[in-house]
Amino acid sequence: MTKKQILLKETIYFAGGCLWGVQEFLKHLPGVVETQAGRANGATKSTKTAYDGYAECVKTVFDAKVVSIEDLIHYFLEIIDPYSINQQGNDIGEKYRTGIYSEHQNHLLKAKNCIDKIEQKLNLQNKTTKKIAIEILPLTNYIPSDAEHQDRLTLHPNDHSYCHIPLDLLHKYKKNNN
Repeated sequence: MTKKQILLKETIYFAGGCLWGVQEFLKHLPGVVETQAGRANGATKSTKTAYDGYAECVKTVFDAKVVSIEDLIHYFLEIIDPYSINQQGNDIGEKYRTGIYSEHQNHLLKAKNCIDKIEQKLNLQNKTTKKIAIEILPLTNYIPSDAEHQDRLTLHPNDHSYCHIPLDLLHKYKKNNN
């Protein structure tokens, strides 16, 4: 007799440039059970207002028994330039900044410690003193993006040409369901 496996669901938010590619990449990672394109830490609760300080992000629900915050950060670093400020690929502006957001302080502490270790390792390895530009902040406001932005590259794969993530990397962890 087998017991039904119980998921240990946790949620974290990743901002890494245009959310279409970030969502497409994250949704195929081991342990990720759900993603939603959205906006983090803006001033309003509407997608119909002028830019209000938000970062394009992907709400990422994951099974903490399968994948850790640290694992997710290492995956995330595969698709972004961690030193770039307000730009990923051709997407330029504050809304395209990189960030990690959570409503849970322990997530933020794990993220900060992980990023600090990666920064130290890279600086030692490359003999530099560069600062990783990923903001790590409490989530103060989240709103889902409009329907046309949800799972955009799954529904409209030809829109990949707008994405800063190379196609082979975008689907690196996608399992073939054939």
